[in-house]
Amino acid sequence: MASLIRTENITRSFPSGDGQEIQVLKGLTLDIPAGKLTLLKGRSGSGKTTLMNILGALDPPTSGRIWFGEEELTAMSEEARGKLRRRRIGFVFQSVALIPMMNAYENVEFALRLAGSRENWRERTMECLKIVGLSQRADHMPQEMSGGEQQRVAIARAIAHKPDVIFADEPTAELDTHTGLQVVRIFKELCSNEGITIVMTTHDTGLMDIGDRVYELEDGAIIHAE
Repeated sequence: MASLIRTENITRSFPSGDGQEIQVLKGLTLDIPAGKLTLLKGRSGSGKTTLMNILGALDPPTSGRIWFGEEELTAMSEEARGKLRRRRIGFVFQSVALIPMMNAYENVEFALRLAGSRENWRERTMECLKIVGLSQRADHMPQEMSGGEQQRVAIARAIAHKPDVIFADEPTAELDTHTGLQVVRIFKELCSNEGITIVMTTHDTGLMDIGDRVYELEDGAIIHAE
């Protein structure tokens, strides 16, 4: 499998306040295959969200190297990392984070505006809502939709600018099992139909068989990979 993202011995430490450091990530080397669903599994505090933030160019590692395609992410300036995030990366969060005063259509279109997309905004927005099965809910406000529908709008927003990869941090944590599986099914379809790479954190053991690649983290280290 071709790689989209590779890491080499990345660490992340934070000051503890007493002159010491807390090591959150401990020399992680991993490979994210292009066009596939990779799961980062682990309990709360295992380091998976910290790892995702580093892979998504939101935070730098303390040490180690990361490649995004052929480019070394860890050698980029902050400006270059910002441009990479806007153009090639999408994010889906546990809290959904839709803009409450915008309807579904406006939330998705806003992502295109932020990315400076040259697409036909209306056409692309409706295409993304159709992909997640919500074209008939385009004019509905977030508070008029279920939690699962809101998360699907968030996915439509994340794919609007045609990113290479989507990072989804516990996107099913606040959903019931059936709705959570619907969200993951959409992710799998995005991989196979759109060629998008998806990296998703989860602590739900019921989802493990769905990932094309699974890394299990414990105390900042990879304890199992399959």
